[in-house]
Amino acid sequence: MSVPPKPVAAFALSLLAGVFILLGSVVMSMFALWFSGIMMGGTGMTGSMMGSMMVPWMRGSVPVLAAFGIASGMMVILGSVMLYTRSAESHLWGAIILAFSVASVLGSMGGLMVGLILGMIGGILALTWTDPGKLVRQTSIALSTSA
Repeated sequence: MSVPPKPVAAFALSLLAGVFILLGSVVMSMFALWFSGIMMGGTGMTGSMMGSMMVPWMRGSVPVLAAFGIASGMMVILGSVMLYTRSAESHLWGAIILAFSVASVLGSMGGLMVGLILGMIGGILALTWTDPGKLVRQTSIALSTSA
């Protein structure tokens, strides 16, 4: 009994991309919250003028962007796991990986840009992957009926 082929390269790259996207989301939210804390307690012109303009916007949008980054990372990880377990639906999971990798630019700086690049490569590999066992079966069926 043979093991069905799996898109291992697309799975590994996409899984690594999801981890980077999650890490990027955590780093971005920590930096933004730290930065807004400095602005609130800052001294001089930066603390008074720029802090009064930036802090309300940052306090309101950082949790939303961090949640979006975490959701993007989770969806890329879910897509990569589903790509490995349901390799027959590789086009669907590849499109999901690609879409959420690109969308992660908003919520996690693209996973420090490494997650974006790895996710795009993994999603493209998943979209272009074909099951070699299916091709052999189709070829053998076509040859046996025409001969």
